[in-house]
Amino acid sequence: MSRSEDADKAETKADKSGAGHAAESPGREEEAARRILHVDMDAFYASIEQRDFPGKYAGEPIAVGGDPPKGVVKAASYEARPYGVHSAQPAVEADRQCPGLIFVPPRMEVYQEESRRIREILREYTDIIEPLSLDEAYLDVTEPKKGPPSGTLVARRIREEIYEETGLTASAGVGPSKFVAKVASDQDKPDGLTVIRPEEQLDFIARLPVGDFHGIGPVTEEKMQEMGIESGADLQDTPEKVLRRRFGKRGGHFKRLAMGEDDRPVQPDRESKSVGAERTFSGDVADPEEMLSRLEPIAQRVAGRLGSAGPEGTPVRGRTVTLKLKSHDHEVSTRQTTLRRAVRSEEALMRLAKLLLSRPHPPEEPVRLLGLSVSSLTGREEGKQLELDFGRG
Repeated sequence: MSRSEDADKAETKADKSGAGHAAESPGREEEAARRILHVDMDAFYASIEQRDFPGKYAGEPIAVGGDPPKGVVKAASYEARPYGVHSAQPAVEADRQCPGLIFVPPRMEVYQEESRRIREILREYTDIIEPLSLDEAYLDVTEPKKGPPSGTLVARRIREEIYEETGLTASAGVGPSKFVAKVASDQDKPDGLTVIRPEEQLDFIARLPVGDFHGIGPVTEEKMQEMGIESGADLQDTPEKVLRRRFGKRGGHFKRLAMGEDDRPVQPDRESKSVGAERTFSGDVADPEEMLSRLEPIAQRVAGRLGSAGPEGTPVRGRTVTLKLKSHDHEVSTRQTTLRRAVRSEEALMRLAKLLLSRPHPPEEPVRLLGLSVSSLTGREEGKQLELDFGRG
């Protein structure tokens, strides 16, 4: 199937739900609604490797990342995913699950350059772009720079141009809010387009599992399931005071999302004071070596975000790196190092994470959460360490 045929198919699918008609012929209420896009590249790292080395990797199950036994999967091709291979997975586990899995070393410079090319395509349609990482971004196309004010048609054309320019596919979600657009972009991957009209969003949200909601990780999801809350519909039916009593302020946030109340703006070229990522685990992690392994995908995500956190999606570096640890009883501590010159690469972040994890001593209690953040952002080169500052947070 050609790209134009595929785009017609995506447009037809949106039209069947009424989305395409709403975007092209909006009524009065819909004229005031925002048109937010979430554009997400499909298996970005792995797809680039398959494109650049078709004789070796096209159609093959590949995992970008380190080799077993200590490596971690950064991205998996769609051929590997049916076997359960996914990002942030230990390479030894992925190798066991997928016979014939090919491990490919990452080429971050190439991925960053492709990300810049894609960002230029996005800027043809709007200046209101909020990059989340190298391979995804929010766009506000309520008033696009070219073409009709149709989120469906803009998303369709962006996907076509990305493929024509790079040979890579992207999935997109269109909705009246960032939350709806982001979840929608994941509904028809790879190479899909899902459009949610304003009047459809409550029904769309009602069908979502609670794990798809922003801010609901495995631990919170388990607590909600204990309360009988399995879906967006259950959240819609649960009184806000009940959610607040169990989850504090976050409970109110979950309720607002469930009711389609998300007015967060797309923030273009925002000046980041810090860039970070963290992950909550379903069980305790007690072994320092396992903690270090769990930090690898976190460092990879932070490095990716640093690659597009500056003005117009330019790379930044940072001089202060902070390791966050939360114990099984929810006690939070931080360990921090300040550098003479700034860092950005995943390798540098992992060297510092290893240092912070071991000094002044490895964590004495098992952890349920690990995080890394980089602050004091600048454009300076990587360099030597200046001082270490370990503290409780």
